[in-house]
Amino acid sequence: MMSGHEKNQTRHKKRRFYLIAYLLPALLIYTIFMAAPILMSLRTSLYEWSGVGEKTFVGFANYIKLFTENTYSQRFFNALGNNIVMFVFMMLLQNIYGLVLAVLLTRGLRGTQFFRTIFFAPVTISVVIVGFIWSLIYNPTWGIINAALKAVGLGQLATSWLGNESTALICVSIAGAWQSIGLTIMMLVAAIQGISDDIYESAKLDGCGEWKLFTKITLPLIAPNIGMVTVLTFIGNFANSFDLIYAMQGAIAGPNYSTDVLSTFFYRTAFGAYGSFMPDMGMGATIATVMFAIVAVCVGIWLYIDGRKRKGDEV
Repeated sequence: MMSGHEKNQTRHKKRRFYLIAYLLPALLIYTIFMAAPILMSLRTSLYEWSGVGEKTFVGFANYIKLFTENTYSQRFFNALGNNIVMFVFMMLLQNIYGLVLAVLLTRGLRGTQFFRTIFFAPVTISVVIVGFIWSLIYNPTWGIINAALKAVGLGQLATSWLGNESTALICVSIAGAWQSIGLTIMMLVAAIQGISDDIYESAKLDGCGEWKLFTKITLPLIAPNIGMVTVLTFIGNFANSFDLIYAMQGAIAGPNYSTDVLSTFFYRTAFGAYGSFMPDMGMGATIATVMFAIVAVCVGIWLYIDGRKRKGDEV
């Protein structure tokens, strides 16, 4: 007969075995398809290499060239600035518009299920199709925006939306926000529905109106979810904005690089698209590494601040 202590040890060993058995496949997949490519990219950034032939070790020369040589630094900081502008615009649009719609969709109004489906539908559409649809909407000749402006007597505001440096980036950002706002609404609806009805009932008994219920109860309780939406928007903006810009503006990210972001800059540099640069895998890997570092640092800061806040709330 085993003692109680021995039984506990056996139980802990079995539990550890099952944990390892369940986690190992995911860990292997992550290592092969995520961690290993990141390390390989970091290693490649230390070489001068066109993608074929011999590699030449140059240490941190690619990083120095990226930040100091005008040929690269001008495009890099322009792309980084566009990434930031695009993120801020999409974040504000998704959080504000998504929050309003999420609140309306939790009020039990008629047709709620239908509108939930409609708002989520763009998430399921291919990025290429989204880019094509919005390119038609923005078309200066037969696009619906210019047609609507002319119909209400504001034809002087009609312009080539994607061909104008001052409007192209905002127009692409609107298309991106439209496609992904369904996920924002879904997350915020789930968060609002997770708030206990008892909290609202107690507040109503204390005389709180709808606005106070929203500002004093709903908004503070779903603030972590809004923060998560912001972080996902930030990651998506730096990691997944290439496909939409490529579909709408091409790899050259025109006009005059006004919609250029780090991912399109990386593509042109690594593969030499449209003759902007000769193919340079070493510099491309350098740009990719810097992109990863920006995302990792910013997300790490958010996780640290969020963790400190949660500990403070528990205390």
